Amino acid sequence: MTHATASPRTLEPSLLRLAGLPYFLIAFIARLPFAMMVVGVLTVVVSARGSLSLGGLTSAAVGLGTACFGPLLGAAADRFGQRVVLVVLALANGAMLLLFTAVVYGAAADGFVLLAAVGIGATAPQVAPLSRSRLVTIIGERMPESRRDKTVSGTMAYESAADETVFVFGPFLVGILASAIAPWAPLVGAAVLTVVFVGAFALHPSGRHVSQDRDAHGRAPSAVSELFRPAVLIVVLGILGVGIFFGTMLTSLTSFMADRGAPEQAGLLYGVMGVGSALLALGVAWLPARFSMRARWLVFAGILLAGTLLLGFVDSPATMMVALAIMGIGIGPTLVTQYSFGAARSPRGRSATVMTMLGSGVVVGQSIGAAVAGRSRRTSAQLRRSSCRWSRLSSPSPPVWRTGSSAQSIPPAGLSRAEAVGGTIAPSSIGWSQPLA
Repeated sequence: MTHATASPRTLEPSLLRLAGLPYFLIAFIARLPFAMMVVGVLTVVVSARGSLSLGGLTSAAVGLGTACFGPLLGAAADRFGQRVVLVVLALANGAMLLLFTAVVYGAAADGFVLLAAVGIGATAPQVAPLSRSRLVTIIGERMPESRRDKTVSGTMAYESAADETVFVFGPFLVGILASAIAPWAPLVGAAVLTVVFVGAFALHPSGRHVSQDRDAHGRAPSAVSELFRPAVLIVVLGILGVGIFFGTMLTSLTSFMADRGAPEQAGLLYGVMGVGSALLALGVAWLPARFSMRARWLVFAGILLAGTLLLGFVDSPATMMVALAIMGIGIGPTLVTQYSFGAARSPRGRSATVMTMLGSGVVVGQSIGAAVAGRSRRTSAQLRRSSCRWSRLSSPSPPVWRTGSSAQSIPPAGLSRAEAVGGTIAPSSIGWSQPLA
């Protein structure tokens, strides 16, 4: 009687077996609140305070909190392990999300709204970068060296696809909750998800692990200065640019849909970009080795640029969907490549710090983009209103479309009805009135 002998490769454990399927499910859901925060903050501020500019600044305040504290929290996770850090953050961030909602709908000044937003960013549990760090550590310490590079590449592809899915599904979920319940619902939902699933992510057995590169006192063999090497900073700068794209695109899309009377549906339209993005991110693991990471970054960033150039020709939600789909093809592989660079260039014992630096770069860029786009939108609207005032002085009567016995006034060229009604001047002062019966 013969017995089949398993090959050494068959006996080697896979990453799925080492980490466990529940880990991947928990880590996926636990990153949803982070993806909902900036969009949820923007949505609730625009709805409750009626200011897209304040919404953009509030999103920037979230990014400021993340920029100041995110890498420090990553360094704490490197030194003490992720469990204790994440448990504290899950409780603190859930409380800050609820506090922010109360402040926005209260009578507090805008400054307190911005301060509460900084608190959200400062306590944000960056599950995605910490998950990458956790998995890279498992690969480096528990898998054969011959399989590490391929496994790291596949892991970064999966993690980026998961990020893309939640960064698109997050705004999509915000849109659904805001439309079906109320603008405050997304932040309350994010608070619940944070406490439950970030807490579960923290308490997972892998959360106890501290890198073997650390000594008994938690010190890393690499110096802090290695985090600021050009090879690391160039990756942080690149991923900051991706975040700026996210923020600018989302704020512009919110404005685009606000002109059509449905700003809360921006997240639904934003979801189109995730289809090609998530699929292409997963496909990066199967790209040939001769297609180097440098080349991938350039090629897929070029596709992203081509999609943004199409925005100049967008005049309807349908054409916007086409541009978003093209941009999605470029954004996913670009993120995979950047995180792969980050993993390869992390100083020993500081992988969580580098990954949180990259995660913070996305959020900070998103907040900067949202603030700049919101401010640009406000300035543009003010210029159009000023133009309408001069037009009113030189026009004896407002433009009117007549059909039979009825007449309906129209807004001046370049100014939507929503802008004219919601602006700083009354409708009658810019030359149009309500429709006649």
